[in-house]
Amino acid sequence: MSKIAFVTGATSGFGKACAEKFASHGYDVIITGRRADRLEEVQKNLQQHYNVAVFPLEFDVRNRKAVFAAVDQLDDGWRQVDILVNNAGLALGRDYVDEADLDDWDTMIDTNVKGLLYVSKAVFPLMIKQTRGHIINIGSTAGKEVYEKGNVYCASKHAVAAISEAMRIDLLRHGIKVTAVHPGAAETEFSLVRFKGDEKLASSVYTGFQPLSAVDVAEVVYYCTTLPAHVCINELVLTSTAQANSFYFHRK
Repeated sequence: MSKIAFVTGATSGFGKACAEKFASHGYDVIITGRRADRLEEVQKNLQQHYNVAVFPLEFDVRNRKAVFAAVDQLDDGWRQVDILVNNAGLALGRDYVDEADLDDWDTMIDTNVKGLLYVSKAVFPLMIKQTRGHIINIGSTAGKEVYEKGNVYCASKHAVAAISEAMRIDLLRHGIKVTAVHPGAAETEFSLVRFKGDEKLASSVYTGFQPLSAVDVAEVVYYCTTLPAHVCINELVLTSTAQANSFYFHRK
């Protein structure tokens, strides 16, 4: 029987790349997202290119009832989840803390923190029943240092780091691995979303250096799941060679 990877936010960016990576290695994949048309597109692509089974779940991770209802509807064949990739997340705005939009704060906290917790809580019983599993939480270098105008986004990713550590401790007795992967600057839809559709501003983030790609991050995520059963990478930070941390870049 094929292993199963459950990937949130799988319609673009890191999530889509992770779904493709696991599918390319023979995993059946549960993909989640808010956009039904994109979910259908990803599902068809994975099935056609990798000949695997794909189960799409349309929901917003911020909606607690929807998250639990979606996971509850999985039949027995889809409940043996081996890998959970908590990828769904976003940044909104780049503003001084005293000038920031409260709605942006709510959306980031509800998605990056509460959404991750909701999905994890819904999937925990599936892994606990098997006494195995591996949870990958996608954080950020913003969860390692706080930078100007990063305030609540940085706070949300610091929370992901803390939650990952807590999960690792509390799930130890169930044999479940927990890995936090913290990518640096990566060229996806991330900046376009953050700057609310301003393409010029979004592209300027990556001027003068080669950032990570979604595929780069997916490669690392997959690698973390390939180690022997007794080995777990607890935390991993990755950046392009032009980035040292949240502050320092070498731009040409």
